Amino acid sequence: MSIYRWGLQPGEENLEPKRDFESRQFNKRIRATISFGPQDLQGICLPHNDALVIYAKIANCTTRRVFVDSSSSVNVLFQEALDQIDLKNHSLELVETTFFGFAGHTLRSRGEIMLLITMGSGELRKSVMTIFTVVNAPSSYNVILGRQAMNAFKAVASIYHRKIKFPVKGKIGEVRDDQPSFRKCYDETVRVEKKKARLVIAKGREGSARPVVKKKRHFGPKKDKVIADRVKELLKAGQIWEVQFPTWLSNVVLVQKVTGKWRMCVDFRDLNKVCPKDCYPLQRIDQLVDSTSSYELLSFMDAYHGYHQISLAKDEQEKVGFVTFGGNFCYTVMSFGLKNAGAIYQCLMDKIFLEQAGRNVEVYVDDILIKSKKTTFFIFDLEETFSTLRKYGLKLNPSKCNFGIQSDYAVSSFLIQEKGADQRPVYYVSHDLREPELRYTELEKTAIALVITARKLRSYFLSNPNVVFTNSSLGKIMTNPDISRRLVK
Repeated sequence: MSIYRWGLQPGEENLEPKRDFESRQFNKRIRATISFGPQDLQGICLPHNDALVIYAKIANCTTRRVFVDSSSSVNVLFQEALDQIDLKNHSLELVETTFFGFAGHTLRSRGEIMLLITMGSGELRKSVMTIFTVVNAPSSYNVILGRQAMNAFKAVASIYHRKIKFPVKGKIGEVRDDQPSFRKCYDETVRVEKKKARLVIAKGREGSARPVVKKKRHFGPKKDKVIADRVKELLKAGQIWEVQFPTWLSNVVLVQKVTGKWRMCVDFRDLNKVCPKDCYPLQRIDQLVDSTSSYELLSFMDAYHGYHQISLAKDEQEKVGFVTFGGNFCYTVMSFGLKNAGAIYQCLMDKIFLEQAGRNVEVYVDDILIKSKKTTFFIFDLEETFSTLRKYGLKLNPSKCNFGIQSDYAVSSFLIQEKGADQRPVYYVSHDLREPELRYTELEKTAIALVITARKLRSYFLSNPNVVFTNSSLGKIMTNPDISRRLVK
């Protein structure tokens, strides 16, 4: 059994006089008592809820906007302030430290540095060496003075009196708060936070974008039937589902195709305004056209409702909702009209045809071009391409696919700008001939090429004189009275 005895242990009797002597010496050095009174409130704007912001000399450099934060366990020196200090005799020690902010976010430091910090003035000036953790982050302050420095100074801070007091040579030194600097820092911080909030709303991050619910737009009976039929097709294919309490709701728009059929689109302009832009680059169409030169056979393919072949995340589906007279629906797949649909689809196709791109395949969004260097390679190029399509489950639209096309199934033209003796290509226009255009005569094909070019490059034709160069007898159209009415038109 152990026996515990209170009081001095043997051999400790001689320690008490030494302790008393050290205590008397310490009290002799700290003659004055740190206190705050009404006299410390002179020159302060009351009432206030301001934080304590002072100025100090760090490494012989006067530094303003030093925020005193007794809740911080370290002293923080921001990179922008560090760059303004003369550090010829100092070096940054690479120490990885992770900070945890009030909101739970993390920030990594760039390292630590030991610097001399001085507070006070005249005889009541005091200097200590302390460690600063360097952080590269935006801030209205230059330095955050934490418990590490405050303990080294043996300092006491009063936020109400806006002062820091510390013992110096038996007296009390002090530093008065720089109230105007704090209010300037506060105003800057508020402006920065407001700007961040606007950016968050503009980019639709963290769910802070305000949803927009549109009222149903009225169409005529014929267009309503087109919309109803299209909705039935999408429901049957599982590409949309009926939603009861939509957060976003857009109107449908009908666009007439060249063939005379109607395409149902959704007006996603409000949603697109709050979506960040995907900057994935699209291919340059002129370079793709140039890459097909010297190839004997070309095959044109079109993905069947290409955008609808990409699924949307479950929690994003209600954002692409639309309203019709038959109810409210939202897409389960990526829809035409979304801001980043083209960039996302181009990225997908580039990854799918990574091994073939440039060699025997060119891809522009949902248009796929198979190019065969020789006629004998045609079957092998088709087999490789269809194998890739089958591997990734990509579906094609048979009505828009043409295989083994040769210079008889299409017409094309170049817009060339002349500068002196040089001719520089500006634009390339091509058109795949359809029935009954395939039965046109050579003169008629030349005429349709000119008409398509004039429509495509209307702005050039209206603002500049243009000369048409061709090896056909196109000029006879205007002088021959026996020419067909279609060519005259």
